[in-house]
Amino acid sequence: MAKIGIVIPAAGQGKRMRAGHNKQFLILKGQPILAHTVRLFEKSNVVSEIVIVGAEGDISVIEDLVDQHEFKKVVAICKGGALRQDSVYAGVRALSPIIQRIVVHDGARPLLTLPIFHQFLEETQEYSAAIMGVSLKDTVKRVNLAGNVLETLPREHLRAVQTPQIFNRGILEDAHQKAVSAGYYGTDDASLLEWVGYPVQIVDGMQENIKITTPEDLWLAERILAQREK
Repeated sequence: MAKIGIVIPAAGQGKRMRAGHNKQFLILKGQPILAHTVRLFEKSNVVSEIVIVGAEGDISVIEDLVDQHEFKKVVAICKGGALRQDSVYAGVRALSPIIQRIVVHDGARPLLTLPIFHQFLEETQEYSAAIMGVSLKDTVKRVNLAGNVLETLPREHLRAVQTPQIFNRGILEDAHQKAVSAGYYGTDDASLLEWVGYPVQIVDGMQENIKITTPEDLWLAERILAQREK
């Protein structure tokens, strides 16, 4: 298998969490959210390197977290940019040249499991770019700025996209470089590749792989982890 490196963007302040500080450091089952996320990849026998990207004021806190939990695969902790896309690109550039495949995973998604991650890697080996996604349970409607419903979208053609997302290094770097030159910002790394014209494959994700964004998400994550311990 190709050498795999992980980029974990963890620079977002998470204003919707109303915590007053970076949500990645909120405690989940006795440990910071970010520690849960990093540990998954630390345990994986197919991951060679991990890079964490944080806000400038959080770098020392992340360094302490890495030292405290003895995460040996973390090769760099670098400062993020103004937006998530800038942070990911900084993380990509911090990986060593030996890395051939890059996985991007949100620092605030601590509920991914090792078997599901390894299954994702196996299912996406043949694709140069692939992402996780789950089917939608709710009806989705497109509206205008005034809130008027324009149409009801067919759910069978829609997915809620998650991380991890995996890319061949060359095309990910190419997409980021072209986006920087054009001043283009996408909603995730896959959208950059779509914009450039690279094909992106989607595979089934897991419903429990939530991104902790609100206090309700943290409550749910606590209960999911408690259920897993039974």
